[in-house]
Amino acid sequence: MATIGFIGLGVMGSRMVQRLLAAGHKVTGYNRTRAKAEDLITAGMGWAETPRAAAEAADMVLSIVSDTKALQQIAEGPDGVLAGLSAGKIYVDMSTVSPAAIRELAAKAAGLGAAMLDSPVSGSVATLEQGQLTMMTAGDPQAFKQVEPVLLDIGMKATHVGESGQAVSMKIAVNLNIAAQVLALSESVLLAEKAGIPRQTALDVLTNSVVASPLIKYKAPFLIEMPDQAWFTADMMHKDIGLALDLAEEVGANLPATQTSRAYFKRVQELGLGGKDFAVVIEAL
Repeated sequence: MATIGFIGLGVMGSRMVQRLLAAGHKVTGYNRTRAKAEDLITAGMGWAETPRAAAEAADMVLSIVSDTKALQQIAEGPDGVLAGLSAGKIYVDMSTVSPAAIRELAAKAAGLGAAMLDSPVSGSVATLEQGQLTMMTAGDPQAFKQVEPVLLDIGMKATHVGESGQAVSMKIAVNLNIAAQVLALSESVLLAEKAGIPRQTALDVLTNSVVASPLIKYKAPFLIEMPDQAWFTADMMHKDIGLALDLAEEVGANLPATQTSRAYFKRVQELGLGGKDFAVVIEAL
């Protein structure tokens, strides 16, 4: 069993820690707001006052936070993860952030004799709770072999995709597709509804048709009733679309559908709905 530091106990992070504790790992966690960690502490998770303390208490550190700025805040500075790393430790960030930021932090970790991997996840709250989450991981292959068993206690599959930053690049590529799928689903529902077909009937047809991807099947109910707690907010999706377009500019890729998606998720924000689950994009339409 591994000794693990875990930073970021939000919707996904808290459930990852639950799975790690259930698998028998010793976990020391940190979150900006301790109140979100109380149930995990009761379940056996140790508490760290800083990301550095979580890293110092562990052989392996995992983090999942909202964006690049949040990652830099937990990783750098006198109380950051990097300050708690030492030779032989492994730091795995599971956030969806800038590939350039990942490469910069990985270089700093290497300078300390540690290894940093990027290992973002694909899936939802439901797939995580069912143990069906998948992960794409990049960085040192030997470090990946060491952390793979731990990742498989969180989800069902971890794939090594290449050099530092390439896993998060792959995740950004996945998420632009998700944005386009949900926008297309919303357009289908809107057209059917305007033609006089009840929304529930339209969704029943769509989720049993050729377009019914796993994503469409678990997002469709949100077009009838939004969850009390967003699984993945429209603000987060807008952020990921921005990352995709930034990366596209860097590597010379043309992403017209992603440009369109950005316009509609921007409209969601203008309507004051950015904190809702990203299926709320139908309201922008």
